[in-house]
Amino acid sequence: MNPGVAYALAAFTIWGLYPLYFRLLEGVPAIEVVLQRSVWSLVFVLGVLAVLRRWQWLAPLLRESRRLAVYAASALLIAGNWLVYVHAVQTHQVLQASLGYFINPLVSVALGVLVLRERLRRLQWLAVVLASAGVAWLTWRNGGLPWIALALAVLFGVYGLLRKTAPLGALEGLAAETLLLAPLALAGLAWATAARPEPLLEARPTLLVWLALSGPLTALPLYCYTQAARRLPLATVGVLQYLSPTLQFALGVWVFGETFDAARLAGFALIWAALACYSADALIGSRPRPEPPPA
Repeated sequence: MNPGVAYALAAFTIWGLYPLYFRLLEGVPAIEVVLQRSVWSLVFVLGVLAVLRRWQWLAPLLRESRRLAVYAASALLIAGNWLVYVHAVQTHQVLQASLGYFINPLVSVALGVLVLRERLRRLQWLAVVLASAGVAWLTWRNGGLPWIALALAVLFGVYGLLRKTAPLGALEGLAAETLLLAPLALAGLAWATAARPEPLLEARPTLLVWLALSGPLTALPLYCYTQAARRLPLATVGVLQYLSPTLQFALGVWVFGETFDAARLAGFALIWAALACYSADALIGSRPRPEPPPA
């Protein structure tokens, strides 16, 4: 197997199976899960960077207030994304979470138009129209916006836009974000511990192990994704990324037993049609163009 494909499959499979992991943390408030995840991710990533002796990025970053501001903003966005995702899993709305990551690439396309002034091709326009129709249909049938899906897509889309302009690699960028989140995370955990009548870890001793695993489970798929992106065409990575929400969708329907009726199927079908158009456009755009004949 192509090493790039193997890295991509590893990353998207881990992300796709996240609901199984977060169900193990039921009973822990979503905000505490995010605070714990920030701290344990920092511990794990700093350990990896110490082994690799990759610290040359830190001093220049601390000297540039603009870059620090970008990473502070991206840290808040990814923390918000984590919070909404954990809330979705804990409240048995995994299907909405999967919908968010299905429409995320289309939100990124829209952000490219609005922020980067990119021009859409015909298939991209069709994808945006179909996705908008799918969201409108689900909103009408459910009596309200699918806010979890939209929040996940927008938060991660804006996060990706910021990280696109940031020069650090995946591990270094995650280290910068978690370093900036650390004071808030530690203060929040101290307050939550003091406010709880019974220590959480005394009630569930194995919980510390599951919480500590959030460090490697956050960093490893990011590392695999970065390695895949370096080895594969962007269009290939874009198509493979649908493995993650597909696994989440399957878990929501067949493992967690969430309702998936004909009305919801129609909305998802429009989203899937949009993704088919988007993927076709990406694959067409990735084909090498024939060399012009010699004059």
